[in-house]
Amino acid sequence: MSTAPHSVGAVLALPGLRRFWAAIGLSSLGDWVGLLALTALANELAGAGYADRNFAIAGVLLLRVLPALLIGPLGGYLADHLDRRKVLVVGDVLRAVLFVTIPLVGTLPWLLVATVLVEVVNLVWLPTKDATIPDLVPPSRLEAANRLVLATTYGSALPAAALFIGISLVTEALSSTTGWAPESSVTLALLANALSFAVSAVLLLSLGPALPAGAAVPQEDRVGVVRAVVDGWAYVARTPLIRSLVVGIAGAFAAGGVVIGLARVYVAELGAGDPGYGVLFGAVFAGLGGGMWAGPRLLGGVSRRRLFGLALAGAGVVLVGLSLVSDMVLAAVASLLLGSAAGVAWITGYTLLGLEVPEALRGRTFALVQSLVRLVLALVLAAAPLLAGLAGAHRLRINDDVALTFGGVQLAFAVAGLLAAGVGVASFRSMNDRPGVSVTAELRQSMGGRGVYPPRGVFIALEGGEGAGKSTQARLLADALSGVAAEVVLTREPGGTAVGRSLRDILLDPVTGELSPRTEALLYAADKAEHVARVVRPALDRGAVVITDRYVDSTLAYQGAGRALPVDEVEQVARWATEQLRPHLTVFLDLPAAEGLRRALPEASPEASPDRLEQEPADFHERVRGRFRALAAADPDHYLIVDATLAAETVAATVLQQVGPLVGPRH
Repeated sequence: MSTAPHSVGAVLALPGLRRFWAAIGLSSLGDWVGLLALTALANELAGAGYADRNFAIAGVLLLRVLPALLIGPLGGYLADHLDRRKVLVVGDVLRAVLFVTIPLVGTLPWLLVATVLVEVVNLVWLPTKDATIPDLVPPSRLEAANRLVLATTYGSALPAAALFIGISLVTEALSSTTGWAPESSVTLALLANALSFAVSAVLLLSLGPALPAGAAVPQEDRVGVVRAVVDGWAYVARTPLIRSLVVGIAGAFAAGGVVIGLARVYVAELGAGDPGYGVLFGAVFAGLGGGMWAGPRLLGGVSRRRLFGLALAGAGVVLVGLSLVSDMVLAAVASLLLGSAAGVAWITGYTLLGLEVPEALRGRTFALVQSLVRLVLALVLAAAPLLAGLAGAHRLRINDDVALTFGGVQLAFAVAGLLAAGVGVASFRSMNDRPGVSVTAELRQSMGGRGVYPPRGVFIALEGGEGAGKSTQARLLADALSGVAAEVVLTREPGGTAVGRSLRDILLDPVTGELSPRTEALLYAADKAEHVARVVRPALDRGAVVITDRYVDSTLAYQGAGRALPVDEVEQVARWATEQLRPHLTVFLDLPAAEGLRRALPEASPEASPDRLEQEPADFHERVRGRFRALAAADPDHYLIVDATLAAETVAATVLQQVGPLVGPRH
């Protein structure tokens, strides 16, 4: 699978993108090392006062966010009108020079000024980088390239933390043997940071003509805070689900921001110094990356709406626990758990926004979220150290032998944790789409296994709403694979067997009239049981490629979401009927419900009438589409989402491009 057209391996096979990715990785590494080094140096330059150190670190963190809030649109404008090649190369050179000057000048005021200047460069450099990626990869691989760059941007926090720890340990060792001052660890970190930007500039220069000139950030992406709030707030305010998501995403960032903002002072209280700071920083981002990557896969059977609130509440509970910890090892473990919970909440929230927000409003809503996150981070990064500094450190003597020591850092952790947990509980209650289903039962079922993928043959399912073109695409795919595979079996549900055809007449013929939703679900389950036993499994055992028009997901969407039956019960029956057999790939043809019905109904002959499902109201079909999209988002390794508004030939080419590598290795 690593060589599939949309895989990371296929993207890295492109020489231009591979070198560009290496440059992005070095620049991102520099950003994270810079954050660690700047806050550590601010802590040293501020003096010995508890409040002074908190205020200095708050200043650095606030100034890293403030330029984006004040002049963000100007950065986008410049990125749109300047030569991209020059912006990327010169931007790296400028950042390298600025980081070299910080230890040379060695004063807190210049550190703060340089921080602002670096962020001003970032305001132009980052959108230029984003606008360049589409020119380095073909359209079919753009999504994979964006995923790779995003993972590198956030994932480089881990090697940055390791580098910072290593430099700190080396300089401490040199200090003990040669007398070199321990403060030099920050100087070395800043110089290493400058070197990473310089090497990135060299890599970008080496791309030559492959690195395009003339940037063009899309107009809709150049939205400032005020414009984003004006355009998106009305929709967010009147939509409870979206409102909960927006507030929850901001809460997830706030929880992580509190730890990052107070980490340096916190580890000093624990007696860990710069190495401990690097460990805590790395633990948060390791957890964040792990939560984003593994959380949705491990908890694929949990409703995404419920999972969002659970993860956010979990992050709050862990943060409260961190406020009670006075051991560095336990603090690192708690930070790892906090990052994991925040990562699950973050990726789940963004996925739900993409699924739930109408396409016409999606850009403005995401702009609002991004602006709100920046604003929340700015407030948290400034307020948390200020709160800790104002609260100060206290020692409460209980008796002659026992004394309790606590400080403003612990108080800030506890307050932030309680707020995050409260927001998580509120989100869970407002977004709970499985009332009556216990959380423990859902988690137990999710962790119990994800089904059986056939060891022989290739199993492909096509899913989608009415008029999405499943039958057409199934036929086109079967025709395309007939010259590659020894045997291709094209089938459908309901109606893939003799018994199934009788059941299909009952289920779809309007003459049948109204059926109880449970009766309907059981009839579909009976069709699936016969279909798998008589057609699908025997063909797979022969090594055939089986292409089915509809499978279990249709039951979960139509009877679960459409008929509003308990989804876990519907899934349990459907999985039992199919013996847990899962497709290697499910192709979801995504089409707005109104367009699908418009396509489907005129195709009927004049004397025919819509079938029982086509007669359902528009909100029924919108619920069906929403469930399909949620299922696809929950298991991206086994789903392909295709825009069914495109021409049939374009859709067929996209599907074949993804299915081809699955068939090739087995035949």
